[in-house]
Amino acid sequence: MYMGDYIVIERQIGPFSFVGCSVSTGTRFIAKVDADKQELFTDRAWSERHPSACPFLRPFGARIVCTIHETSPAQCKAYRCVIARIRTPEGIERGYVIWTRALHSEDPLLREAWKEVEAEIAADQEKAEDRIPFLLARRGYQCE
Repeated sequence: MYMGDYIVIERQIGPFSFVGCSVSTGTRFIAKVDADKQELFTDRAWSERHPSACPFLRPFGARIVCTIHETSPAQCKAYRCVIARIRTPEGIERGYVIWTRALHSEDPLLREAWKEVEAEIAADQEKAEDRIPFLLARRGYQCE
């Protein structure tokens, strides 16, 4: 959420088009709000309450989403925080997986299951993110 310290909107050039700047590199980029997120983007209240957040993030249910995913700058495309939240069938969160595919959990059963998942995804890292929910579901967990 703190990409707002690194991504700024310099000016608006169309109804849903902006010139943005990656502050750390000084690199400018054209950002276009994704068509399916334009309504979300029009609500600026969340951004005003979170001035350090990226100006293109918006709440969507329980999640925070990027409204310029298709045209986001390179540093955003490279940045991946949590790729999966892992819950029991009852909806209790037991852990999460970050972009490096590292599990963060105190649950010993989930940590044991994760060892098996790691072994199964090791051979095909490109498809790993797609396989993780399936592999954990076989062990009784849900991913989102």
